[in-house]
Amino acid sequence: MPDAKTFVVNAPAWVDLASKDAAASRDYYAKLFGWKVEIAGPDAGGYALAKSGGKDVAGIGPVQDPNAPSAWSLYIGTRDVDALAKKVEAAGGKVVAPPFDVLKSGRMAVFQDPSGAFISAWQPNEMHGFEVMGKANSYGWTELNSRNFDTAKGFYTKVFGWTQKVSPMGEGQGDYTEFQLDGQSIAGGMDMNPMVPAEVPSYWMVYFGTDDVDKAHKKAIDLGGKEMLEPQDFPGGRFSILQDPQGAAFGLLIMKS
Repeated sequence: MPDAKTFVVNAPAWVDLASKDAAASRDYYAKLFGWKVEIAGPDAGGYALAKSGGKDVAGIGPVQDPNAPSAWSLYIGTRDVDALAKKVEAAGGKVVAPPFDVLKSGRMAVFQDPSGAFISAWQPNEMHGFEVMGKANSYGWTELNSRNFDTAKGFYTKVFGWTQKVSPMGEGQGDYTEFQLDGQSIAGGMDMNPMVPAEVPSYWMVYFGTDDVDKAHKKAIDLGGKEMLEPQDFPGGRFSILQDPQGAAFGLLIMKS
């Protein structure tokens, strides 16, 4: 996938981490991915931009609610976040944080889909979002783990116009859905594994690309992360899932060329 030179409406535009210890998170991911992470400025409230090869790949900032867990958030691109908020409510979702300006960077909102998963939207101004994606040490994929996936699918179709490509995952494992925009797969989704504890809500998982999943997985653990799912193959490549030292889950991914 090439550098992200154009902003795409209704497709993933950005990811950022809200952390209980933003300074420690900046250090962890800088060491793991080789990111250069710098606080955006005195008015940014401790929000930092992470760069890979000089290009913006993610954000890291402090949690706004002291009771909230550390977590990665996915942003979907839009040209009118206020109109999108109305579509979200009409489709059965919730507007958790109504649209607001982020300095001169853009405008955003936070929503919750009918299955309980949080998802944000980004309307760009000076900051368009990813400057690179689909490469090592940058955003690679996102995946919805839902407790009511059929309802969630309908919501994302109504709000973003996504279509679905459904593939069986194997005996006893249910189906995997690729959300598509204009015929291109932009995200994935599935019913949450019934083995997951009941208190875990629906959520979007963010994956970062790597040249070597096993090597990066070991490094992530050596730096203080915890293994959630060991490296393993899937039809499109290889992946693993971890928890960073502040408790945020994330994935590692390499796609077959």
